Amino acid sequence: MTYYASADLARAFRTVRKNTIQLAQEIPEAEYQFRPAPDSRTVAEMLAHMASQTSWVRQMHGVDRKSFVSFEDFQHYMKEVKTNETSLAARPKDEILAALASEGETFAAWVGELPDTALAETVGFPSPIDPPQKTRFEMLLGAKEHEMHHRGQLMVIQRMLGLVPHLTRARQQRG
Repeated sequence: MTYYASADLARAFRTVRKNTIQLAQEIPEAEYQFRPAPDSRTVAEMLAHMASQTSWVRQMHGVDRKSFVSFEDFQHYMKEVKTNETSLAARPKDEILAALASEGETFAAWVGELPDTALAETVGFPSPIDPPQKTRFEMLLGAKEHEMHHRGQLMVIQRMLGLVPHLTRARQQRG
């Protein structure tokens, strides 16, 4: 089998985002302000976070094409993300779902066009970050892993709300 890094990563991210959107659709809008514990994100805040996270990744690896990311760079990107998250989390469910869909597709389409040479480039980090560098591929894969982490949290929240996650239902139906 031939592995096409950018195309396969784009496909995998689309699958992850599709599952996130289905989960988000199944949580009633009345529960979007549910906060499972003090100092944790609400459902709306977590979905807004997921919808907003890929923008800084595209900025850093695409427009800015950073080969070294300082703490100041990272803080700058996170400040922009937080502004977007806060604005989006205050919007209705349908707008959060639309942002998840559009931002997800924008990210996947962008990743799908990256040449292998770009994916193989390394990005450095200041001490004490270890390892001191990663490939763009690993960092882009991190965007998918980050979303899966938060989707796992949302699946637990679904259980807290008395809902059975769609992936669990599908597994149960298969026997």
